[in-house]
Amino acid sequence: MADPVPSSPSGIATEISSQYLPPVTYRDLPEPLPLKKVIGPSVLLLAGSIGSGEFVLWPYISTQTGLALVWLATIGILTQYYLNMEITRYTLATGETAVTGFTRLWKHWSWLFIIMAVVPWMWPGWASGSSTALTYAFGLSASMVVPITIASLVLIGIVLTISPVVYKAVEKIQFFLVALILLFMVYIVFGLLNGDSWSALLSGFTAEIPDIPAAIGKIPTALLLGAIAFAGAGGVMNLAQSNWVRDKGMGMGAHLPKIVSPITGQETTAASIGYFFPQNSENMARWKAWWRVADREQFLTFFVLGLLAIMLFMMLAFTYVGVGSTAQNFDFVRLLGENLSAKVAPWVGPAFWLTGVVVLLSTNLTVLDMIARIVADILKNNWLRDSKQWSESRLYVTIVWLMVIFGSTILLLGVSQPLVLLVIASALNGLVMFVYSVLLIKLNRGMLPRAVGLGGVRFAAVIWAVVFYGGFSIYLIVTQFGKLF
Repeated sequence: MADPVPSSPSGIATEISSQYLPPVTYRDLPEPLPLKKVIGPSVLLLAGSIGSGEFVLWPYISTQTGLALVWLATIGILTQYYLNMEITRYTLATGETAVTGFTRLWKHWSWLFIIMAVVPWMWPGWASGSSTALTYAFGLSASMVVPITIASLVLIGIVLTISPVVYKAVEKIQFFLVALILLFMVYIVFGLLNGDSWSALLSGFTAEIPDIPAAIGKIPTALLLGAIAFAGAGGVMNLAQSNWVRDKGMGMGAHLPKIVSPITGQETTAASIGYFFPQNSENMARWKAWWRVADREQFLTFFVLGLLAIMLFMMLAFTYVGVGSTAQNFDFVRLLGENLSAKVAPWVGPAFWLTGVVVLLSTNLTVLDMIARIVADILKNNWLRDSKQWSESRLYVTIVWLMVIFGSTILLLGVSQPLVLLVIASALNGLVMFVYSVLLIKLNRGMLPRAVGLGGVRFAAVIWAVVFYGGFSIYLIVTQFGKLF
């Protein structure tokens, strides 16, 4: 039986819609790489996720409800694992980002996703959280939070501007920062938790099920939705997985240009319009190998390590703060550190706060990088494709500095409470995830051929994501609008 090789006289891959963007042409898939050479995109996603839900929101929830809702965090990050692989699927198959795929379905998704990327993530909550933890560790005045935060934003901007190949620089930095975080997590397991901690975790999955309605009732709706959205990465940060996969050179991403420094790198003004591979036996074998290695990288790095981080930091807060704390905003981080110093050793509290500095700094680096990547990709592919002046790299650097300026302005205006800023971002991101869960079905099941596209258990998982994020989002909208009348 002949291989099902699509044919077109012009070499155009007619499977991929070209109604709103230039057509995709055929090109063979590159040879797959081993796991050790593709580890990276999920590490960046993990670095972003630990500083949002894992270190801040879920530990805070555990001080209000105990560990009765740990199952909800588990469902949240498992759901994101499946979503992330569908985001990755389109990029492996075409080299284009998922958002570029969405704009092939409807051109107005371009500017809508710029809004979805910028509005929930423009608040400098992670940077201010990192600076706040630094003041705890060194006993600095709270008045130092704003200048330290602005300095950190500027430093991140400089790093992202002068790195010859931005992805490689970000990956190296995040590998180092994540290694420091994992080192403290190992200490949590062997030095800080006890039998009661693990027993409470087990009860959170089983014995405390009757207490779930009461536990949910103790948490504001916006905070709970935000925590679910940030059980993992959250919002468009998940979509940035496809940008990182492309710049890592995975699958068809190896054929597309990478973001580089306009100062120190070799930039190109070409738009990131992708390719699609003919579905012959050689390419399908490569496709299956690429899918296996990408799935393994995502599962081990994002899901396993991410879930472990959630559980460990929740147990740490539960063990050393307890339930019913009245600490507000970011004060529970101070309280947890103080209790660690009092109950374990004087150095443990500062070590915890310094870990928080690393965690939140790594998240802020991820946030600035991913917003700039997503928005630059959209601008270049939709409105500036033919521009010889505006490369994707120049757009990227411009957006990075606009975000630095905006974040600094917000802080100078007096909005500097980390937890408040994070709840704003996370609640909005829950709505965004509902939107793109639906779009991933249309993209990967409606556009990609069945042999390459979404199906089986993974299709059911994305349907679940639509229901999961959609239900909480509708509930949030109804309850918040109800307060206006």
